[in-house]
Amino acid sequence: MHVHIQNEQETGGNFEVSDSMIADARARSGLASDTVVTLAHDKAGFRTAMETAGFLLIPVPIVRELLPHPAPHLKAIMCPSAGLEALAPYEWLPTGVALLNNSGAQTEKVGEYVVMALLMLANHMAGTVRSQRDRIWKRELGTPLRGGRLTIVGLGSLGGAAARWATTFGMKVTGVRTSDRPHVDCEQVVSFASIDRVLPQTDFLLIACPLTPSTANLISRERLALLPSHAGVINIGRGSVLDEDALCDALECGRLGGAVLDVFTTEPLPAAHRLWDAPGVLVTPHISAHDPNTLMPRTLDILFSNVRRWASGEAMSNRYVIERGY
Repeated sequence: MHVHIQNEQETGGNFEVSDSMIADARARSGLASDTVVTLAHDKAGFRTAMETAGFLLIPVPIVRELLPHPAPHLKAIMCPSAGLEALAPYEWLPTGVALLNNSGAQTEKVGEYVVMALLMLANHMAGTVRSQRDRIWKRELGTPLRGGRLTIVGLGSLGGAAARWATTFGMKVTGVRTSDRPHVDCEQVVSFASIDRVLPQTDFLLIACPLTPSTANLISRERLALLPSHAGVINIGRGSVLDEDALCDALECGRLGGAVLDVFTTEPLPAAHRLWDAPGVLVTPHISAHDPNTLMPRTLDILFSNVRRWASGEAMSNRYVIERGY
């Protein structure tokens, strides 16, 4: 089996793989000794590799630049990202080739980010930062997380990691997902159809679901209005799940307590966007799940695990189902 890893042409990016990363991951993986692993930064290296490659790891930003391309032996294409909706439409994906994501590679970092966001909201850090900038001594007293009610929309690898961390702080966690199947770290789980029932009892709302036709604008103006006026909103899922203008309106009129946002409908967030100046908002530039020390090594672990699975006739993990959107 030939596994090819394609880096972006410019070196030093978040998704760059090195020879030493490959060697370390290979040692961890138990890949068959006859497995060939190649690495390239340029188009010539890509074209040569595609003549024999069975698996391809490629960053999202260069997929459309290099694909479609003849690859007669290709079994699977993997991208180092959990959400792959930006690659739609998928006419570049060869028929019969599996599309894989790296869901699960980012759980530790994202769990800690959510804890940070919860603590910032509970302690009014957005207001404190602005007071410091304006040199104003203004005390805004916070409250502990213990006993706080956290509603998590999406209980995949990201939402599940956040739920585990929240329980260690003594929070009461409600999960929202496609079904009401129980989750070990949630006091209760409801389906998307029942989300309106739990929003009024929510102190913190965490959006951690992928963007699909059923989740677009899920947290609408009407649903934001169901939250208590002290509630804080965190978004680590996708920007278009949340009505950003409605959020700004609610914050500006004191109908919500604050927000920590890491994803946006348009990225980078335009300089003129209302969110930059909305009261109680902290903006981070899509960094919640990106640990430069572990993201690509863990992605390689998932890739090499799937090479082994395919070779032994097992079903591959991390299959991205286009029709489902995750």
